[in-house]
Amino acid sequence: MGLILIAPGLMLVAALFLYPLCFSLISAFSKDGAFTLEWFAKAFELYSTDIVFTVVIVLASCALTGLAAIVIAGTLTLGENRYIVGTLKAIYRWPLFIPFIVAAQCMRTFLAKNGLMNNTFVSMGLMEPLQAMSFLDWRGIIATFVWKQTPFVALLLAGALASIDRATLEAGRNLGASRPRVLFELALPQVMPTLMVALVLSFVTMLSVLSVPMMVSGSQPTMLTVDMAFRINAYGDYATANALGVITYLISAGAAILYLKRGLSEGAPR
Repeated sequence: MGLILIAPGLMLVAALFLYPLCFSLISAFSKDGAFTLEWFAKAFELYSTDIVFTVVIVLASCALTGLAAIVIAGTLTLGENRYIVGTLKAIYRWPLFIPFIVAAQCMRTFLAKNGLMNNTFVSMGLMEPLQAMSFLDWRGIIATFVWKQTPFVALLLAGALASIDRATLEAGRNLGASRPRVLFELALPQVMPTLMVALVLSFVTMLSVLSVPMMVSGSQPTMLTVDMAFRINAYGDYATANALGVITYLISAGAAILYLKRGLSEGAPR
């Protein structure tokens, strides 16, 4: 009975994930029915810069997302000004309900040379019109990722912070520790596994997004998702695109392995 109940889910996973994964692996490692690494050599020759660019962009976005989420979650759980806490609680989750493609279009409108941000600064007298510059490059990609993923990480982190024992935090405050010190030295170490889970999930999500790098930054270098789409749409080169996909699998697997090693080391008996 148990197998019957889980059979639809297993079939869905097999059809939509396992089969495409196996097909991609076979296509990436074969040519005319024989094993080859030709497609990986071609991928590294053409897109080695984009591979490094992708890793740097996603890591930088994760770091900034984690920092912003810590500040938001810390304010929600340790903040004493009820107006600030209430306002932040009401608005910080809005980007969760916005698709990446809509977020990318919003950032194009906001970060362009004649966009909302520069026009606001000009109207306030903070900059001259000739000083306006476009942020539709790697900075725009990072800004979009951070804005989109921070609410997700902050939501998980705020829940974890709210569940820890308040007596420890109040003892730190009674001994004269500031709220930032209580947050970073007492509260954050207790919820680090939750933060790691959220950042790993954000890493994989940002690594797989196509719309943001394609719409926000049209210049080179770019991210691997754009390269894969270009190889398929422009050349019909599925083999090289699948090789880039395998490289993306390995990058995301590296993040997962680092998290699992940390979890196992923390759970090991001492």
